[in-house]
Amino acid sequence: MALLEELRDLLERCARPGGTTPVDGVLVSRLDGQDAPGPSMSGTVVAVVAQGTKRLALGDRVYEYGPGRYLIASVDLPVTGHWLDIGPGRPALGFGMVLDPSAVAELLLSAGPGGLPRTGGTPSAIAVSDAPEPLLDAVVRLLRLLNQPRDREVLAPMVKREILWSLMTGEQGAAVRQLGLADSGLNHVSRAVRWIRENYAESFRVEDVARLSGMSVSAFYRNFQAVTAMSPIQFQKQIRLQEARLLLATRPGDVTAVGRRVGYDNPSQFSREYRRLFGAPPSRDAVRLRETGQVPAAPAP
Repeated sequence: MALLEELRDLLERCARPGGTTPVDGVLVSRLDGQDAPGPSMSGTVVAVVAQGTKRLALGDRVYEYGPGRYLIASVDLPVTGHWLDIGPGRPALGFGMVLDPSAVAELLLSAGPGGLPRTGGTPSAIAVSDAPEPLLDAVVRLLRLLNQPRDREVLAPMVKREILWSLMTGEQGAAVRQLGLADSGLNHVSRAVRWIRENYAESFRVEDVARLSGMSVSAFYRNFQAVTAMSPIQFQKQIRLQEARLLLATRPGDVTAVGRRVGYDNPSQFSREYRRLFGAPPSRDAVRLRETGQVPAAPAP
């Protein structure tokens, strides 16, 4: 409890606009007002909550993590999330750290054969667990360093490595370890996810993306669903609609052209699917975004 209280205090003191910190890949978030559900990309991160509760939906799966819990996102995926249990005088407070596959691979090499449990199967890209005391302790020590420039340069990389090791050996270690394995099922799916994101406006055959990923079609379907909770076509639709919303935030009067740009030849289908995801047709949502000045952004931890 003392660690959680110190974590809460440090996050309140360290939070600044944009969530960035002086340590590369380390994020601190604070949200004071009410938070409506909204779509975003998960990033490839570990997120630890000190105050408030975050609810996140990936496909048909729903994850919830509150004070003293952490979330692992091992693939950058389209999610819908919002904060609960926050309000005036009780902001949401969270810590985040980007997961670097090369750092995971380095630790795997350092551990050597037999140094870590074997990683079998393909885990979900998102998982939630209670944060063990050693993980909370390392996060607190890293946050203490944010205001100690001389010590930070030397010690922060060591503490980040300690946090990563704690994750790799913890309850969700399989998902983190697979980040560092070039031939893991997770990385095969990540390759497909990256291709679909970069070519979201193009039609594709699942067989071709499976081949690009280095898997048979049946293995690709099975692993893609396990990691993303979506089919490849559902995933592409989510990416298309999120890209459309980003475009509409700056071009609200060009709905039909935006729909075509993200891959929709049928305007009515674009409007119908957009409304299903965002709760309003594209034209009305674009006006709202413009009036409120809201532009879809990356999620806070």
